[in-house]
Amino acid sequence: MASDDRRDDLANKATRLGLRAVNRFAGLPIVDKLGLRKPAEKILYEGTRLGFQGASVLARSVGKAQKLVAPARPEASRSAGLFDLTPTDDQQMLREAAADFATEQLRPAALAADSACAAPAQVLEGIDSLGIASLSIPEAFGGIGSARSAVTHTLIYEALAHGDMSLAVAGLAPTAVAHALVLWGDPAQQAMYLPAFAGEKMPVAALAITEPHALFDPLALQTRARKDGNDYIISGVKALVPRADQAELLIVAATVEELGPALFLIEGGRKGVSFSAEPAMGLRAASTQRLHLDKVRVPKSALLAGDDVMVYRECLRLSRLGWCALVCGTAQAALDYVIPYVNERSAFGEPISHRQSVAFTVANIGIELEGMRLATWRAASRAEQGLDFAHATALARRLCADKGMQIGSDAVQLLGGHGFIKEHPVERWYRDLRAAAFMDGVVLV
Repeated sequence: MASDDRRDDLANKATRLGLRAVNRFAGLPIVDKLGLRKPAEKILYEGTRLGFQGASVLARSVGKAQKLVAPARPEASRSAGLFDLTPTDDQQMLREAAADFATEQLRPAALAADSACAAPAQVLEGIDSLGIASLSIPEAFGGIGSARSAVTHTLIYEALAHGDMSLAVAGLAPTAVAHALVLWGDPAQQAMYLPAFAGEKMPVAALAITEPHALFDPLALQTRARKDGNDYIISGVKALVPRADQAELLIVAATVEELGPALFLIEGGRKGVSFSAEPAMGLRAASTQRLHLDKVRVPKSALLAGDDVMVYRECLRLSRLGWCALVCGTAQAALDYVIPYVNERSAFGEPISHRQSVAFTVANIGIELEGMRLATWRAASRAEQGLDFAHATALARRLCADKGMQIGSDAVQLLGGHGFIKEHPVERWYRDLRAAAFMDGVVLV
């Protein structure tokens, strides 16, 4: 056993060193002079993908899912007893790999995807091949998960959003369904659906909670599930569901009489399920759709987590942490963009960063971003340890919703007229950052 652990540790260290070496090589100026940019990018992409898949375990169990008497659940992480949110070596490696992928694949495709209101198939396949969902899926179903990984996924989501939030949302939507099945699915539900999410090409899936109503309250859903014998009949409308028209599996939130809000598994081709396009101000590359449920009949076995009323609230909190992570990544992208801009842009014979109002605005962005990140990581850490994280999540959500939008607005303002045109990405980031204030569901850590 000790030798296996030693082998895994050496493999992880070798993977980290290999990825760092490839990163350094790809950044050398001589790469362009020798005409090796394309081969280097390909090597970097493949290294990132393989680094993700081999980061936690050297060899994972792959095969048919076992029939389990009890559902496979990840264990809560153990606290070190110290308030320390420093990522572990493995978490840092995964974070760097996600950041490399975001830089090489997401950022260049973002503008065209925003205009087309659709994510390129190559980008979505690339996110699938990273194997992000496998980090939480138990080995019995082909994954590599053994412990809860809310912090790890928070770091990955933040890194991907640094490339582009909208594309990250499009690619991470299926991962939310996989996480929900891991956390709350029964043995039959896990055996039926989880193995498909452990592969390199995941099924299109989405977690649908938000509804198209003014002052939407996720605890007072208008989508209803009425019991009819051994079945439930679900009717209602869901808003801003990524790639819903392509979805093979949906997890839909609906109010059940005498139970309250609950989650249901609904397969995309079921009778009564239809879709309509719903392009929005932001998240345009996520191909958001409106989901219509007209007396959709599902068996009782489609109810996720049975009659545990607390599961839905936990789902809301984990979803909001996912959105907080995405906001932190996009806000970091805005900060990284405006700093060189204000230093290089001149007015009245000097860089505009010499103006006190500009310098203070940039400094405030950095200050608020650190607060957002700290609150998000702290809430994710409590969730990972199995502690109560309701209060911490509420603080992170409020901070990211308010300050995220302010950071987007300030970034546009700092660029002046350039902030209003699509040649610069800050106007797109501003539109995407506003989503955190009202979106529920879609992503899950």
